[in-house]
Amino acid sequence: MSDKIKTSIVVDRKVWEEFRSKVGSEKGLKMLSHAVEEAIEEEIGEVLVMEAFEKLLACREALPLTVTPIKPRVPTDSGKAVRELRDSRI
Repeated sequence: MSDKIKTSIVVDRKVWEEFRSKVGSEKGLKMLSHAVEEAIEEEIGEVLVMEAFEKLLACREALPLTVTPIKPRVPTDSGKAVRELRDSRI
């Protein structure tokens, strides 16, 4: 998102003044545009995450879709392991 555009929006005056006041006190008024951009990105966060995943998947070859089960190297008793974990909480 390196390309920037200048745009006009219509916002309720009271809402804008509250937002501007909050950003001004926290970050300074020079960061107002950045704060608006962050608010928009927060709303479309899912879209940004999906785009990032698509870029990652486009760079990689197809992942193998087969899962082969393996046997543990050391014999284990899952019931005993869970009991030990539960007892250690007390």
